[in-house]
Amino acid sequence: MSDAPTPLLRAEGLTKTHHGEGAPVHAVRGVDLVVRRGEFVAVTGPSGAGKSTLLHLLGGLQRPDSGSIWLDGERADGYGEARWAVERRTRVGIVFQFFNLVSDLSVADNVELPALLAGVPPRRARAERERLLAELGLGGKERGMPDELSGGEQQRVALARALVNHPPLLLADEPAGSLDSKGTRDVMRLLSRFHERGQAILLVTHDARLASAADRVITFFDGQIVDDVELADEPAAPRTGTSGVLELRD
Repeated sequence: MSDAPTPLLRAEGLTKTHHGEGAPVHAVRGVDLVVRRGEFVAVTGPSGAGKSTLLHLLGGLQRPDSGSIWLDGERADGYGEARWAVERRTRVGIVFQFFNLVSDLSVADNVELPALLAGVPPRRARAERERLLAELGLGGKERGMPDELSGGEQQRVALARALVNHPPLLLADEPAGSLDSKGTRDVMRLLSRFHERGQAILLVTHDARLASAADRVITFFDGQIVDDVELADEPAAPRTGTSGVLELRD
């Protein structure tokens, strides 16, 4: 029997086809994937490659047509929506491109709500919210509404909301896709900071700057993994002016 630790996330043979008005779109085609505890994995590839569909399958937002998903050694692809909702409040945090904040709730309430739904006592939920917002540079914004914040600030609120229950795994779907260059740098810095503390992250991005912060970069094309490269121990590559992930690493 192997002594290897149980992966935090494992997928085997995942498939997903979207059926619309035109021809079926085979978004995910037989994907096998493992994410270890504390690992930072970036999934890159062109628009339409199926990256976001893969992330949505792994977070229970869509159901695979076939294949299996395992969370911390427990099979999860058969979970119903109610069970997945619990998992997304406790074991799997998700950050989206367009923030998905509740527009009629304050910043404080957006962050505290997942903790309260998970049964955290209100005083502890409030303390955790205060700690996270202060760390993310949002102290004093607690009573503000989402539409009063910049895009970068809204994404930081979304990050606080995703992390308020200390989930072992954070799924981030194009978290800088709607931000300017400063917002992108802020997101990259924050993800790196939480990763350094042991947070496992699976990041979907088309942005090589964000992918360069990862330990491992997976290239996704036409619904399949076409490359899977460990970056943590590789030497820095020169900035040559051609696009790519490795050249952006310092």
